[in-house]
Amino acid sequence: MNPYESIAAAASPEEARTAMQVRRRRIFYRLVVIFTLLVLLFGVVGFFYARHWTRKAMRDALPQLDGAISIAGLSAPVSVQRDDHGVPHLRASSLDDLVMAQGYVTAQDRLWQMDALRRHAAGSLAEILGAPLIPHDRAQRTLQIRAAADRALATLPADQLHLLERYSAGVNASIADQSAHLPLEFRLLRYEPAPWTPRDSLLIGLVMFQDLTNSFPQQLNREALTARLPSHLVGDLYPVGSWRDHPPAQPVVDLTAPQQDIPDIPLDESQTKLRRPAPSRASGTATPEDLLALQETLKNPICEGCFAGSNDWVVSGAHTATGKPLLSNDMHLTHNVPGIWYEADLEAPAPNGDLHVSGVSLPGVPFIIVGHNAHVAWGFTNLGAEVQDIYIEHTRGSGDAMEYQALDNSWHAVVHQQEIIHVKGAKDLVLDVPATQHGGVNTPIISGIFPSEKRSLSLRWTIYDPANITPSFLAMNTATDGVSLVAAFSSFGGPAQNLVYADDQGHIGYHAVGKIPIRGNIATPSPISPVPSDALDATQDWAGTIPYEMLPRATDPPNGILATANARVTSDDYPYPITLNWAAPYRNERIWKVLTARAAETKDHLTAADMLALQTDVYSDVDHAIAQRLAYAIDHVTKSEFTTERTAAKRLHQAADLLRDWNGNVDADAAAPAIVVAARAALWPLLLDPQLSAQPRTKSDLQPGVPRTGAALYTWGNKAYAEEWLIMHTPSRWLPPAYPTWDDLLTAAVSKALADNHAPGDLSKWRYGQFRPIDIEHPIYSQSPILQRVIGLPTSPGLQPQSGDDVTVKQVGRSFGPSERFTADLSDLDHSTLNLVLGESSNPMSAWFMDQWPAWYHGTTFPLPFSHAAVDAAATHTLTLTPR
Repeated sequence: MNPYESIAAAASPEEARTAMQVRRRRIFYRLVVIFTLLVLLFGVVGFFYARHWTRKAMRDALPQLDGAISIAGLSAPVSVQRDDHGVPHLRASSLDDLVMAQGYVTAQDRLWQMDALRRHAAGSLAEILGAPLIPHDRAQRTLQIRAAADRALATLPADQLHLLERYSAGVNASIADQSAHLPLEFRLLRYEPAPWTPRDSLLIGLVMFQDLTNSFPQQLNREALTARLPSHLVGDLYPVGSWRDHPPAQPVVDLTAPQQDIPDIPLDESQTKLRRPAPSRASGTATPEDLLALQETLKNPICEGCFAGSNDWVVSGAHTATGKPLLSNDMHLTHNVPGIWYEADLEAPAPNGDLHVSGVSLPGVPFIIVGHNAHVAWGFTNLGAEVQDIYIEHTRGSGDAMEYQALDNSWHAVVHQQEIIHVKGAKDLVLDVPATQHGGVNTPIISGIFPSEKRSLSLRWTIYDPANITPSFLAMNTATDGVSLVAAFSSFGGPAQNLVYADDQGHIGYHAVGKIPIRGNIATPSPISPVPSDALDATQDWAGTIPYEMLPRATDPPNGILATANARVTSDDYPYPITLNWAAPYRNERIWKVLTARAAETKDHLTAADMLALQTDVYSDVDHAIAQRLAYAIDHVTKSEFTTERTAAKRLHQAADLLRDWNGNVDADAAAPAIVVAARAALWPLLLDPQLSAQPRTKSDLQPGVPRTGAALYTWGNKAYAEEWLIMHTPSRWLPPAYPTWDDLLTAAVSKALADNHAPGDLSKWRYGQFRPIDIEHPIYSQSPILQRVIGLPTSPGLQPQSGDDVTVKQVGRSFGPSERFTADLSDLDHSTLNLVLGESSNPMSAWFMDQWPAWYHGTTFPLPFSHAAVDAAATHTLTLTPR
């Protein structure tokens, strides 16, 4: 027997089994290692394959820029020249060909955006994005946006319908050419776009209408909040005017002079007779939880204190370096990827004179919305007119037998509209939308949006009248001077806007445009109800609309300046109530101060560069004033919790020093604006919660999970002025019992702001831009970090520090701000400037995806070539669309 056999024979059975287990474990570990390596290998291969696939898909989706493309339906060739930023300059020999070419080229760059916008309006996003979008679609279907488009389409004048059909033909030709290489969003979501129709263009217009006029949630929020507050406090929260207001037609005033302290609000005489109905405390009203849920579903803009609007102003040649007017406009809207606007330059013969117009268009809608032609330039800000009313209907019965009571006390059957919501990966939802009638048009009952609402609430809105949906900007685009431009807007249905304009003859002007309801009686209009009104209240029934010639307006004012920024535009004696909810006055006040001060310096004439500097201005007079008041409060605090604890006291006094030394500019790298803005936000719960806690609680308040704070329900355009008034006047009726003085309350707001926002120990290192950054994200790509890594290209600017806040001329929020910056130079239109937030393309592979972002972010801009010579010199690509 050899030694090995001896050892083997000596091994016990247990030892043999252990050896076998060791061997098996070794084999298993080797297999695990091999399997892991294979997984990693396949993962790496799969990652790079996915990146190759996505990039190829995006590369294939890039539009053809040079050469020729034949399109069925054109009557003659159309030239498409693109400049350094991809802006298309279209020249056609007929209006029909031009409109078709505009639809084709816009869809080349923005097809998925156009499809998403029409789905957003129609309430059909769940069909491509699944169940999470059901609340959105349910709200849109209940609001009857799509039904409004259908009714408008049925009554559209033949010439307007024809132009929409030509635009649709161009979009559909582009869809056909892209069918083999659709934009990546379609491929990721695995669907194809339906053919474009004229209704879709109306839906796109209604998206903007909704964004700028959707005020009914504020009426319900106000009802819910005021029902829980002592009645003597309500007036302080909802001012309708201030001493800072400067309507465009108002005579020149010295805005730097001390103002008389007028504590009584509202100041607008047309609102002083405002009937304030007793808030309903009925248990059947919607809970705060439901109201906040709708606020989240329909949120737009995403900016606390921001007002979906804009800045615009015009300066006569008397104050400019060239002797001709300058006009500037920056429209404030929610930021998305891509941005809302699409630049274009359009030229063709038109029935009423040649058309040559340049500016920004709305993807999905023909012509230019804001810009200039060869003779006149124009811009808009949102007027904020109240064009929605909520009625509390008197109903009886249910289901198909449901009836409502009309103003004459007669009973009528409720109309039922059935809506089918298609849901990706789930069964269809069938939604019944009942409606009453007011003024001969259907007013949907919207109570179904709020599960806890027991009343029958109907919504009256100007979009439900087909005559108010006017999609064509042709007459505006072909205006030959300011007079014809104003005349062209006389039939404009809305959304109601502040129009400023300048023409090449040197005239400047302002005119409010859009259909605004008169309530009660034409001769003696009733005040607007700030909360839902009884459907049988004749004083709230619409008697007509404000005559166009009676809307606020001004032409060639002696001071040579006109400006609007969503603040009050009516004088004290204006006879028609337009809204209760003007935007805060600070942006408008700052614009007037800067322009009038510069105009007074006769040796310092204004230039386009001055206009851009004002568009990007971040000085805040109200933040500056409040900062000084907060510093004073900290210096005079009495509560021991702020004075005895050494670290806390030292931190507060550092905050006071920073606030005291601040110059009022809301700069990204400054600490003081972070302190004051955070303290302003922290103050509202400190003010409202004690008042709400002291009131008897309603049944809805007792429901579990309902937020106790009223701050989230306090949504008011002039909220910042109410805040300033309270801080500066320190009324004792608002001082909570826990604080001996207002100095203690304001110091507590600063302390709470620092704690809630995790401010650094050394406050001088706090940076406002990081505290209030800008965050613009792609709606699809941003949902998946893995997808973003696979793409391997920037799909958005991402999180970036920014300057400005909700009351600076550069009005900004996290995903909100100037959607474009435009200045027209009437001395030489080739010196006009325009830039978007991101770029013309929606494709991350395109050089024009985010090429305009650095200029927008850093406050620079680009020329907007207009003459043939300037366009030819700027052109980098030329495509010819030819008849097939």
